Amino acid sequence: MSIDSMPKTIPIKRIVIIPPLVCGIIAAIVILFLSQSTAQAGPREQAKRIHERLAGVSPSESVLSAMTSQLNAGNGIDASMTAMENPHFYDIALKNFITPWTNESGSTYEPLNDYTATVIGIIRDDIDFREILSADILYIADPVLGLPSYSNSNNNLYQALEDQRIDLEANLIQTAQSSVTGLPVAATAGITTTRAAAKSFFIDGTNRAMFRFTLINQLCTDLEPLKDITRSPDRIRQDVSRSPGGDSRIFLNNCLGCHTGMDPLAQAYAYYEFDHDSDNDPNGDNGSLSYNSSGDIDVDTGSRVKKKYQINPNNFKFGFITENDNWDNYWRAGQNANLGWSNALTGSGQGAKSMGVELANSEAFASCQVKKVFKQVCLRPAVDATDRNQIDSMVTSFKSNSYSLKQVFAESALYCMGD
Repeated sequence: MSIDSMPKTIPIKRIVIIPPLVCGIIAAIVILFLSQSTAQAGPREQAKRIHERLAGVSPSESVLSAMTSQLNAGNGIDASMTAMENPHFYDIALKNFITPWTNESGSTYEPLNDYTATVIGIIRDDIDFREILSADILYIADPVLGLPSYSNSNNNLYQALEDQRIDLEANLIQTAQSSVTGLPVAATAGITTTRAAAKSFFIDGTNRAMFRFTLINQLCTDLEPLKDITRSPDRIRQDVSRSPGGDSRIFLNNCLGCHTGMDPLAQAYAYYEFDHDSDNDPNGDNGSLSYNSSGDIDVDTGSRVKKKYQINPNNFKFGFITENDNWDNYWRAGQNANLGWSNALTGSGQGAKSMGVELANSEAFASCQVKKVFKQVCLRPAVDATDRNQIDSMVTSFKSNSYSLKQVFAESALYCMGD
């Protein structure tokens, strides 16, 4: 082509600018269409959504038909329960739901362990969920599988369950924790005294980590929101400086607010330690939970109390000296009474088991479980008054259904089947 034969002008594509008002109208129409489409979803589509939210996979045709029939008959809870019969509800959905509770970083990328397996079993068997903080209970693999036996010093059994992709719904069996671990029955406290929990929260330190992460994972709160400087500081241990950095105001306005309630409650763990070789096994992979039974004397304290409860005594030598595992809940009065402590309990006791009962019978515990399940199933937290009313309703249902967490999963899936 010669220069003279080339087009005199280069065509330019037109750019259509849509006024903002028109954009808004179009967006509104799209949203309205999508909402109407969702609202008009039939039972079959709703059944599929329920199954995917609970099990994480699409249902088979036979399961989908059964669930659709249940929805058509007005049996929504039954449809959700049918979805929860899928093994992936236990192997994947529940494992990912529970695993972050077992480590300080809140990571889901941890192997299956006795903590996670025990919670899965409790949900599967519809056991009162409050038992997770106090029961003499543990879930292990069915011996017929020929897997490694439960060990106090390694995670081989649960690693094998995961590595071999064994169906947890069909192959976890319930046993007494005391019969497997050697702990006295009175010293068992559900997930608190599992090896995985001890490895994460009783290792080193002062055992305050176990209390803090129980608050985070089972009452959905941390220490900061619970700070109350109006409670008595008489049970704060010696290791807490009363003048950090030489300024007593820091203690009076900050440290005191957490320790005044935490220390008298965390005293329940005074006889527990996670023993490990800190030089050669810093992460405690081969460590084990130890407990000072009646008659056991710690060489450093001269009592049943573990050494960690009396470390750094010179930080404030007039501080509280732990002599037993008696605990008291100072938060039953003051601002933290709004956690809803049970009037059927006294707010005092001995050991981790009775303190677990205190925490698990609070309104905060029940509300926390429902909120966690709602977020897991609906893929979002509550965002408006309608959601919050639904959560309140499910808390009431949770308690009236003997603290069945499976019921909470079912109701959450029904509520969010149109999301």
